[in-house]
Amino acid sequence: MKKVLVIFVSAFVLNLVWENLHSFLYGNYMGSKITESILLRATLADAVMITIIILPFVFLSSFKRYNWLIIFIGIVVAVSIEWYALGTGRWAYNSYMPIIPLISIGLTPVLQLGLLGYLSFKIEEYISARHLV
Repeated sequence: MKKVLVIFVSAFVLNLVWENLHSFLYGNYMGSKITESILLRATLADAVMITIIILPFVFLSSFKRYNWLIIFIGIVVAVSIEWYALGTGRWAYNSYMPIIPLISIGLTPVLQLGLLGYLSFKIEEYISARHLV
């Protein structure tokens, strides 16, 4: 249970920073201004998703050597979320968002779950290896 808590807290903190840093790249959320409470909800959702993605890599030894898949899975999940959200008008980018050609979605949200998921996994590994929890 400690490992799950370390993953979740790491993912939450990393995503809170990320959400606040890249929020200026969005025009709106559901037609309204993006507030800190919206960013906190997004952070919580991201931390839960990352925790779920990482669990097999922590608890199933056969997955550990393929931990790079955390990045791939995170990117696939993020692309799916972005396509859905943009298609339903849940949020919109502004002119500052770097757009990935061909798939027409923002670069920062696509990278977020994969990179921060992998970093959360590495933080948990570091803490567990040093028996800090």
